[in-house]
Amino acid sequence: MLQGATLERAGIDAVAIKPAEVDVGRAADLDVDAFAVDYEGREHLPSPETLAALADEADVRVTTPVRADGFDPLGADDLATALPEEVGRVLVAGHPAYLTDTERERAVAPRLRAAAARSRDPWVGTEGIERIALAVGGTQFELLGPGTARRLRALRQAGFEGEVAVYAPTVLTDEEDAVLDALGAYAARRGPVAAALPDGAPTDASADGRAREVLSQAVRDYGLVGDADRVADRVAELRDAGADHVVGYPARGLDPVL
Repeated sequence: MLQGATLERAGIDAVAIKPAEVDVGRAADLDVDAFAVDYEGREHLPSPETLAALADEADVRVTTPVRADGFDPLGADDLATALPEEVGRVLVAGHPAYLTDTERERAVAPRLRAAAARSRDPWVGTEGIERIALAVGGTQFELLGPGTARRLRALRQAGFEGEVAVYAPTVLTDEEDAVLDALGAYAARRGPVAAALPDGAPTDASADGRAREVLSQAVRDYGLVGDADRVADRVAELRDAGADHVVGYPARGLDPVL
């Protein structure tokens, strides 16, 4: 494994940090200068002081689910207002797993519009709300999938001139068992993959037969997999298709990419 310049060599210009998994402060040791801090529930939100310290070293954005109490621009927004001024935002509808029943029922469109109006240079998550996100504007922030390059080209051909960022779980190794352990379960949650997998099949390195075949393709459809040079080629394809930023989530933690 190449150390030090791994992410830079792979062409990744920003890193997604999951605060429930890693110490956010360690992100400053990575060889990129932009970070997106994922939202994994109120209890895992880094303190304003921690975010401000990281923002002193790099460009920092925090994922803020506009339906969640604390980030709702049409209701309780104490968490949003507590964010340091220098920290940007990735506006998303919010993953249902991190929302209460009441929060899930809240309308997305008016909240995204209100939050975008209050944000400096917002990124807007497109997952499940592509048309709404496009109407709101801002940098379009979408998850990598098998049709991403095709959608980007169509968007550019249709005249979209705004920025696009692509989020991609990343495993910088060719070791298949390590790849499946890191990304198999993630890929298995995608609808087409779940439909193709045999019932009850494992989704990690223990998968074999048809399940392993499906997962081995899926992790490469929905993630960036391989050594730094191979990932760099994939990133270059995304940029050629119209991506302005590629945000890698180190699916095996920070140690393999430090």
